[in-house]
This record gives sequence, C-alpha cells and structure tokens, in this order.
Amino acid sequence: MPTGDPPSRTPPSPDADSVPILPLRNSVLFPMSVVPINVGRPRSVRLVEDLLGRERALVGVISQRSPDVDEPTFKELYSVGTIARVVKVIRLGPNNYSVVLNGLGRFRVKAAFALEPYMRARIERIPESLVRDVELDALGAGLREATREVLGLMPNLPRDTAGILDNVREPGALADLIASNFPQAQASVADKQEILEAFDVKARVRLVLAMVGRQLEVLRVKKEISSMVQEEMGKSQREYILRQQMKSIKEELGEGGDDDEIDELRERIRRAKVPAEVDKVVRKQLSRLRSMAQQSAEFNVTKTYLEWIADLPWSKTTVDKLSVEDVRRCLDEDHLGLEKVKKRIVEYSAIRQLRTDKKGPILLFIGPPGVGKTSLGKSIARSMGRRYERIALGGVRDEAEIRGHRRTYVGALPGRILQALKKAGTKNPVLVLDEVDKMGVDLRGDPAAALLEVLDPEQNSTFQDHYLDLPFDLSQVMFLATANNWDGIPGPLVDRMEVIEVPGYTRTDKLGIAREFLVPKQLSAHGLTDERLEFTEHGIASLVDHYTREAGVRGLERQIAAVCRATAVKVAEGQDVREVATPEHVEQVLGPHKHRPELAERTLQPGVATGLAWTPAGGEILFIEATRMPGKGNVVLTGNMRNVMQESASTAVSFVRSKADRLHLDPQWLKEIDLHVHIPQHGTPKDGPSAGVTMFSAVASLLLGAPVRSDVAMTGEISLRGRVLPVGGIKEKLLAAHRAGIRHVLIPAKNRRDLEDVPQDVKDQVQITLISSMEEVLPLVLEPPRRASSQSAAPDEREEQAGA
Repeated sequence: MPTGDPPSRTPPSPDADSVPILPLRNSVLFPMSVVPINVGRPRSVRLVEDLLGRERALVGVISQRSPDVDEPTFKELYSVGTIARVVKVIRLGPNNYSVVLNGLGRFRVKAAFALEPYMRARIERIPESLVRDVELDALGAGLREATREVLGLMPNLPRDTAGILDNVREPGALADLIASNFPQAQASVADKQEILEAFDVKARVRLVLAMVGRQLEVLRVKKEISSMVQEEMGKSQREYILRQQMKSIKEELGEGGDDDEIDELRERIRRAKVPAEVDKVVRKQLSRLRSMAQQSAEFNVTKTYLEWIADLPWSKTTVDKLSVEDVRRCLDEDHLGLEKVKKRIVEYSAIRQLRTDKKGPILLFIGPPGVGKTSLGKSIARSMGRRYERIALGGVRDEAEIRGHRRTYVGALPGRILQALKKAGTKNPVLVLDEVDKMGVDLRGDPAAALLEVLDPEQNSTFQDHYLDLPFDLSQVMFLATANNWDGIPGPLVDRMEVIEVPGYTRTDKLGIAREFLVPKQLSAHGLTDERLEFTEHGIASLVDHYTREAGVRGLERQIAAVCRATAVKVAEGQDVREVATPEHVEQVLGPHKHRPELAERTLQPGVATGLAWTPAGGEILFIEATRMPGKGNVVLTGNMRNVMQESASTAVSFVRSKADRLHLDPQWLKEIDLHVHIPQHGTPKDGPSAGVTMFSAVASLLLGAPVRSDVAMTGEISLRGRVLPVGGIKEKLLAAHRAGIRHVLIPAKNRRDLEDVPQDVKDQVQITLISSMEEVLPLVLEPPRRASSQSAAPDEREEQAGA
C-alpha cells in the first residue's frame, strides 16, 4: 500500500494486473457472493459509466476504514479487497446507478495509479488454498451445525435458507458465505474485513465460527427470556383465576372481597351524599365493576363514570350572603352605574333573605361589547358569597357540548354544564353563559335547543346529561347569560330568561369608570404608581372625547394602557420620571386626535339631516343627504340601504309630494328634477324604519332651501298619513346623541315610556321633544330664514343664501 497519493492525475496505460477500484462505505464484498450496490459518488459514477456496455468487466472492491469520508483516497481504504465481475448495471437517475457485482476472489493492492477520473491500482491476486484435512473438515462441520442452530432460532427466515448450507462443501467458501450474509448489527465492517484478510482457511473458519457462536448465545438468551415471560404471563393468569375463585369463596362466607380501589371509590360516592335514585344506579355499577377484569376496556369506562359521579357536588353548597347592604356595597365597589342591574340583584338577595327555598334566577344581559356584562358575573358571585364559573359558548355548534356525549362513544365526557359544576365544587354557583347569541347550528344538533331545559326554572331541577344519564338538580344555580343583540337568540330561549338590557355608558360614566377603576388597574398592571404617572381629569376627558368612540370602555382601557406603556419604557430605561397625563401629554403619546365631534363634519346647507341609529355596538348618529338635479322625476337611493330603509325613503318622498301645496311647492316640481338620497359610509349595510323622519326632513330641507339645525337629531318611523310611529333602541340612540354633542333630539311620542331607562344626566343635557305627526317636525328642525327677501327668492337662490 503506498504511503501517499500519486503525483500525477493522469493514469498510466493499464496492464493485465491493474483494475479500477470501487470503494464501499458500509459493507464488505466477499468472494462467491452476488450483491447489488448503489453508486452515487462522482468518482464511482464515472467508473460505472466507463463500464457501461462491458457487463463482464472486472473491478476491485475495497471497503473504507471510516464511512464518514465522502471521497476517500487510498489512505482511507483497506489494502485487501475482492475482485468482482460486473453482472448488471441499472440506471436509477441522472447520477445514480445500481451495480450488481459477483465476487470472484481476494486481492492485495500493490501500487496506486491515480484518483481521477476514478481510482485505479495494480493488484496482486490471492489464490484460494484447496488443501483439505481432518481438522479443516471438522471446523467446517462445526460451523455448518452452529449456523443451522442459529437459523433454527430465527423463525422469520425462509425455509430453504438451511438447505443452502448443504450445497456449499468447501469450508473456506462456506465461511465467506456465512460472513457475507451476517447481519450488520452483529458484525461490523472491521470484523468482516478481518475475515476477508484471513488468507489461511482454518483461521478464517475459526473467525466465522466465533462470530456465529456469539450470535448463538444471544439467541439462546433471548429464547430463555421469552420463555420466562410466557411463563410469568401464564402464572399471572392462573393467579387471576385463583383470586376470582377466592373472591367468590369470601363472598359466600360473607367476608367480602372488594378491591381497595373500588372501596375507595365507593367511600367517595358515599361522602358525596348522592340522592336515592342515583345511589341505586351506583350500587349496580359498583357490583358490575367488582366482577370485571381490570385489563378490560369496560372496566376503565365504568370506573371513569363512577368517578364523575363521585366528583359532582350533589349536596355541597355555599352559604349565601343575605345582607342587602353587603350585596349593594360589593356591587358599587366593582361597577359604576348599571343601576337597573344592581337593583335586580339586590331584589334577589332580599327575596332569598325572606324565603330560603327560592330558586335561582336566570338573567340575560344584552348590550354592546365592553359594557361589563361578563364581569358582572364575578361581582354578583362575590357579593353573594358564591363560587364563579364561566362557560364560553361563542362558536359552539355541537349539542353534546351542553348535554354531554353518550357513554357508548369513545372518549365520551359530560357537557360543559356539569364540567363547570365539578370545577366549582358546589351546586349553587354563579354560572355565566357567555355569548349565547354566537352559538351555531350544524349536523351535530342545536346547542341553543339543548339550553332550553338548562335554563327553564320549572325543568332544570331534573336536568339529565347524556353521559351521566341521571337527574341533577340545577335549580339552585344562578345562571347569567350575556349577548350583544337579540338576533342570534331563539325566541323560546329568551322566553325562559329575565332580560336586562345593559346600555352603553354616558360620558360622565366613562370619566368615573376611568378614574375609579381603569386608571388604578392599568397603573398596577404596568408597575407604576401615582407618583410616576398622574392622570388629570382633563387628560381622562381628552381620552374619552378624542381617542375613543364606543358604548363600552374596552377601547378606553386600551388607550389608558398605551399612555402607561410610554411611561413604563422611560422608567425601565432608568429615567427619574414624574409625568402628568394632561391633554397635551396624551396627544404627545397617542398622536393627533382620532375622533372629532360628528357635527364638525356638517355644513349648514339644505338637504342634510342628522338621524340616530342602533347597532349591536351601541347607538350611532347617521347623516342623510339629499340633492336634486335636472331630470324626469326619478328617485335615486344609495348608501347600501336595505329593503325596509328604501321603503322609508320612498314614503318620505311620497309624503313630501302629497303635501306640496302645504309646503308652497309647485305641484309639477318633480317632473323636472331627479332626487338623490344618500347615506354616507355605504360600506356598512343599513336597514330599519327609524330613519323615516330624518329622510323627510332632509328632502323637505332641500326643496324648501332651508337648512336643518346642526344641533338637532331625530328618529322615528313615518306613515303615509303623516303619523310618527315608535321605534326601538331609544336609550342607545340618546346616548349616541349625547356623545356627539347634540342638544336637541326628536323621538316618537309613543316612545315616552322608554325615557325611564335613560340616565338622568343625559336627560338634563339633551332637550327631548316628543312628536306624533309629521307636521310638527319642520318647525322644530329647520333654521329660520335670515331675512324676509329670502322667502321671495327663487329656490336655487334660497339654497345659495342658506348655505352661505
């Protein structure tokens, strides 16, 4: 073997003893064996491509000393290899071949020629000794018998494998055959290379015989271990049968034979004080459980079922705080405003104080996001001394989420109601069913229908979960449900609950909530104190007026948190911060004002009126614009109006036409012009009849050339007879008008009773006028003429004067 690489890359002319060299990475090729070899390394690929078409060419195959070398030199190869004939070449890919080689004999490398384009060396063939003697024959026979015994301990081998041993008579060839087929896990490349380099046949047979002996010992030990395992399994089965027989004997003798685990489970159920009907089912299930094998699937199912029964609070309750003053104090500490809600909770506490057998109420809070519907549940639970749990129903589409799965299904569980009761640990907690209007329906059932029994005070005392299949008393649970609007709640479900509308907050409420609750909460959450950051009244007012526009306070809390974060960064950088959240500081941190009063968007010109609308997020103001152009009497409606609102617009135009003489309009005016009624923000769909009064005012203002007062907003449905009909959402609409700075609002007279729910500060700051007919509207909303000459001017001139 040379000590280095050849100096020249160009190989000399090959002679009879020079052959190309194919290195093997993880295997050893033996004589008398036929094996396929995958070729993918560049040098090996070039060698194979050079041999294409010469399938009977000879090649020297040598194993690498280390498989980690990708392109080995002769230093990284062993000096002894196997001369092989190429039987077949199969192309697997652009640079990948499979070569079938037939080993012929051993050789030793004498001299290396080159590495490129592929390895090539002069070799010396090692002849095989054919001398036989008694010792060699004995070694061969021993090797054959040991190998046959190894094959007998490996039942997965083909049946004709042992027959191959009888066909090979030469001991040296037999040793090469066995070594070639020996598993890689039991013989490494170095071990096989040692056998390949054993030119003496006796030494070679001894090496292979030692290798086979080691494998035979391993297989014998495995067989003994397997026999021991089988014996232990048989012993366990015998013990189980004997144990069952012993249990039967003890039962006959009256000594009992319950398992410790079953005894513990039975004791847990006893402490739970289950009702008599449940106790009867439990005894039956415990009896079945004792007769089951612990390895069976039914044993675990029954055990889990009984554990659920043991964990449910069948009789455990908490003592209610029946002091009305304590309940009122807790509610006032946690929430500002919401007087109607607080009044209802105080009433419930008072009734419980007088009658302890009163069932729990089922309240439904409906209101815009961020007004504190969900947090009311925590306050109510704290004020009454009860446990609190929340069940999120948004997006739930499976009835089994409420009533549970039947035990026949794999992985069955009780519904969310019983899961919440187990977590609460009492049978009289406060359960908040959050977002009941966001539930869906699909092929798995209607969860809203499953809630009908849960939320019916006359039925929920015997509520049956599909998994439990036993009646459970829910009558003492105080259910609170929340929703943003009525649309997603089925009528029968609403009928089972007492609805309490939670409106949006007034500006005064927001200022108080921010001062009393939000600012201290966010300062604590950001690791700040009043000394580091002090919020002034004007700073909080700036956040309310210019950076939020919502019915609730969720956005206001985010803006307060943004101001706190700016100060927290400075404190974390090591600055000695003493900041005051004034309006200027708020604007510096949050940037320019995000909102400005809607009235600033209006100009005093005819054809523009301000209406009020209701949305799931609270009330909003709505601008309605009207203009005219030469035409043939067409009426164009834009602004993404839906059917009902389009009908209101048509009704308003028709009423104006019918009263042309009363309005001093030319009866033929509509034949020469087209009217266009538009509502801005047409990306938002709009519907409902409550914009009828506003549309009438906008059209009449346009045709009369008199602008609508900028501080007046209105709502109400109109009829062709000129009547103003009642509408919904009066409270939310008045709150929206108050937020927008409107000082005069027109509402239908039949909505007088809705004013009882309007906060007093809103009624003090907003003038509310009740109207019952259309004839009352225009004198209240139109600006008076500026000078007498305006009345005699042409319509176009009056419009220009009014808009000047």
